[in-house]
Amino acid sequence: MNRATLNDLRPLKRMTSHNARLLLFAYGLVLTLYLLSLGVGLLHGGVREETHGHGSQPDGHPNWSELIASMDKMHMAMRVIKPSGNSDVDFVRLMLPHHQAAIDMAKIQLLYGKDPQMRKLAQEIITDQQLEIELMQHWLKQQHVD
Repeated sequence: MNRATLNDLRPLKRMTSHNARLLLFAYGLVLTLYLLSLGVGLLHGGVREETHGHGSQPDGHPNWSELIASMDKMHMAMRVIKPSGNSDVDFVRLMLPHHQAAIDMAKIQLLYGKDPQMRKLAQEIITDQQLEIELMQHWLKQQHVD
């Protein structure tokens, strides 16, 4: 390594290992969310084609159309969010509709699902995701962001 490269690394050396791990975790999380959003977008396109393009899903399954509607609502909400230039704020703003979609889908599961284990999971998702939404909304208010 040359001297210029070593000088570029000095701020990292001053970071505590805890802060460095948090930073790496945050970068990894952002990358993961980005890749997941690409995958969900591709999956959603395939689901839309499957359900709307070919008519392969019978009309007798309202839970399927409600699940798709909850994902459509999430994608619309995420699309209107403009980058703020603050990765923390952007992360939280994008996670809010994501968590709400999880709640909506879990409620649909409670309406139509029969398996006790999946119903229990759905209830836990509702409880956990709602608490996380409240936490994120509180954090945004502390940042003086709507």
